[in-house]
Amino acid sequence: MDFSLTEDHVTLQDAVRRFCDGEYPAHLRGNAEDKQLASKRRRGLAEMGITGLVIDSGYGGGGYGAVETMLVAQQLGRALGGAGWLASGLPAAALIGSAGSEEQKARWLEAAATGEKALALAVSEAEARYDIARLAVPAAETGDGWKIKGTKTIVFDAAIADAFVVAARTSGQRGDRHGLSLFLVDAKTAGVSLRNFATIDAREAAHVTFDNVAVSKADLIGAAGAAYDLIDAAIDRANAALVAESVGALEALLEHTSEHLTTRTQFGAPLAKFQSLQHRVADMLIALEQSKSMACAAAMAVDENDPERRRRFVSAAKTYVGDACRTAGEWGIQLHGGMGMTEECRVGHYAKRMFAINMTYGDASWHLQRFTAQRLAQEKAE
Repeated sequence: MDFSLTEDHVTLQDAVRRFCDGEYPAHLRGNAEDKQLASKRRRGLAEMGITGLVIDSGYGGGGYGAVETMLVAQQLGRALGGAGWLASGLPAAALIGSAGSEEQKARWLEAAATGEKALALAVSEAEARYDIARLAVPAAETGDGWKIKGTKTIVFDAAIADAFVVAARTSGQRGDRHGLSLFLVDAKTAGVSLRNFATIDAREAAHVTFDNVAVSKADLIGAAGAAYDLIDAAIDRANAALVAESVGALEALLEHTSEHLTTRTQFGAPLAKFQSLQHRVADMLIALEQSKSMACAAAMAVDENDPERRRRFVSAAKTYVGDACRTAGEWGIQLHGGMGMTEECRVGHYAKRMFAINMTYGDASWHLQRFTAQRLAQEKAE
């Protein structure tokens, strides 16, 4: 794999970094946003072309791939920014872009690219635990469409969503890969209700209940019962971006920790003089460099037309980076002492964001199991 960046990549990276430096002040990063500030920042991301990054240029987007997404996500992770971007601009938009009808694309993708409309992916369920095949919320067929009845859990940015991309079971049983379908549901449709809450990293999410919500055949994304591979690919794309965001957050955490150890004195000397603390920082730096490589590998695998390779690299990256960032986050807090536990200290905010990312779309343990199962199946086939 060639990890070198082109001139266009560097230009994109620098532009997003400058935007983040101006829009997300260092001493406020990680704080909860009020509606006015969140809306302003989303407009800024839209003007930068970030909200439409992966949307096809024919619908007002940039048409970029996973490598460009990685570069953007790293900078947003460094600034603890981009709330509302991933849920709308990556998995939901990717599903509509890859399998949606021309009418669905024309109605939603251009509006999502410009930031006029927001999308949200409603996939997770309480009993599925990251396994797409275990989704069971049913969509019962009617004469002219379907009715969805059930609750989707931890739907990110549901409160600002104008429409949901909903995964529901139209046939088969829990655990079957066949029988899953995708529907585009307007958030204002009768029977849609939200139970909003804040996540550990001060982001917004909700449990979304669909109470016999009627959807028409025109709301079906792709073919009925054949959505498993589409969902799997979209979530892998989102996970590759989340890994890159973790890398950006880890890089900023290391910068904060190194600065603290250099300026804080104990027994008449900077903390950075103590060898045991130097070892911790060195371990954090090694974890950062390895995480960067894993993020690059995952992004490049997502852009390749090889599902098995994509799953393997994404799960490997999510496993390594999830564990590495959790350990580094704990060390960062510990090396700051008691102040590391306060809201005023940024390291805690970075640690909480990395912890939350690890639990999104499959934690390190789950992805290790997926990676291992795939390798065993591959060895058996050989």
